[in-house]
Formats: sequence, C-alpha cells, structure tokens
Amino acid sequence: MYTFAVHNIGANPMKFRGDKRVDAILRELRHRGNISLDDLVKGLHTSPASVRRDLAKLEMKGLIRRTPGGATLIEPLLYEPFRYDSLFQNREQHRVADKRRIGLAAAELIQENETVGFTAGTTTTHVARSLRNRHNIRVITNAVNIAMELSNCDGLRTFVTGGFVQWAGSFSLVGHSAVNFLSDIYMDKVFVSVCGIDPVRGVTVIESEEALTFRAMIRQAKKVIVVTDSSKLGAVTPALVCPISDIHMLITDNRASDKTIALFSERGIDVKRV
Repeated sequence: MYTFAVHNIGANPMKFRGDKRVDAILRELRHRGNISLDDLVKGLHTSPASVRRDLAKLEMKGLIRRTPGGATLIEPLLYEPFRYDSLFQNREQHRVADKRRIGLAAAELIQENETVGFTAGTTTTHVARSLRNRHNIRVITNAVNIAMELSNCDGLRTFVTGGFVQWAGSFSLVGHSAVNFLSDIYMDKVFVSVCGIDPVRGVTVIESEEALTFRAMIRQAKKVIVVTDSSKLGAVTPALVCPISDIHMLITDNRASDKTIALFSERGIDVKRV
C-alpha cells in the first residue's frame, strides 16, 4: 500500500492546502526523484485539478518538470558541462540516495530568519537543494554550484565567498579572499561536507586550502553539523578541518553500525541516522 511522506509529520492530510500542499509535494519529490499524479492525489487527499495547479506552480519556479501522468525533479543545467566528466559523475552518483535522505533531514533543522552556512560538497548540496521552496533564510557558502542553484529562489538571500577554485569539478572557493569574507559573518548553523570524520583524528578533507576555508566557516557558527554518508565515518584524509570537539551534530545514513555511532556519541556528538 502506498504511503505518502506528509503522513509522517503529524498533520491532518485534509488540512494540506495552498503552500503547505506545494511544500509536501516538493518534499516527496526530493525523496523519490519522480512521482505519479495518482500517488499525489491519494497521498494528499485532494483532487487531480488541485495537484495539477500545484505542479504548474512548481514548474514555473523551475523546481520540477511535469511529465505524462506525474512529475520529476529538475537537474540543474549548470552541471551540463560536467555531464561526461567521470570524476564529477562518480562524486555526484556515489551513495546518492543516502545523500538525498541526509539532505532532507538536515534541512528540517533550519528555521526561518536563520543564517546558515554550507561548505562545498555533494552532501551539503543536497541540504541546500532542499531549501529552494523555503523563505526568510540567509545562506552563506563557498560553493559555486550551491549559490547557482539557490540564486533564483525568492525566499532566500544567498552570499558567496570570494576565492579561487582549486580543482576542476569541486565548485569550492578557497584562499585568503574566502577566509577574509567569512571573518565578518556570523551563522546560526553551518553544514559541513567531509572526506573523513574520525572520533580521534577529527574532521578532514583532501586539500589544505579547502580545510582552512571550512575551518573559518566553522569558527563563525553557533552550531556545527557534519553531513556525510557512512562510508566517510572513521576515514582520515590529509588536511585537518577541525577536532571532533568542534562538532555538535552528525547526520549520516542508516548503514552506519551501532558500534561506529557509539564512538561519536561517547564524545558528546548528537548523531542522527536516516
């Protein structure tokens, strides 16, 4: 039997009208990638005509594409030049379903009128992407792709650090300009993508310039949240971003073992598996 995601948030589905219904449709599409009109009608307890109007609104905003009998999420056109770049494709497609769930769970932590930061990375991209229909949020990022994806969202104000892109396909701005920009910004939360997170060695990435930029962002945030798939847990890469004591929360996928999670929980980190 089909179960619709809006039933999990504790609301009466009959009350999902207007913007709330649009938000519910978009949330479900982010979970699944595509969905049929029949499933939306059943899940929302509404009419096909109402769902079609909602889909038309989302399509006009560039968030979805209507298909015969349903809808699908739009993949941002900015990635087109990298379509056949195997390195980029491998990063984008690695554990993509896990990253999508992590992104949705992380985005639920963001409240209106907050200033939030996103380091560059494929998992933080999924978090940021989940904000495209939200309102009254300020976004700070060193990721060119995140800034592009959010640039046409009326409810968001997006600020991009300066800096230079160190390696192709990373979309990550680094260097003195990035660090200097961040020194004048304070954030309620920062979401951090990593190459490795170890309970002893801390949070690491591959490039030292990127580590410095991520560290500057972490230093300016009240709450630091690492978002990563479980393959990165226990991994250590060359450049230290911060010690484990700087991290408040870790959001990962449900493949992470109880034993692995316990190592982080014992160090005072709030761990969420999705």
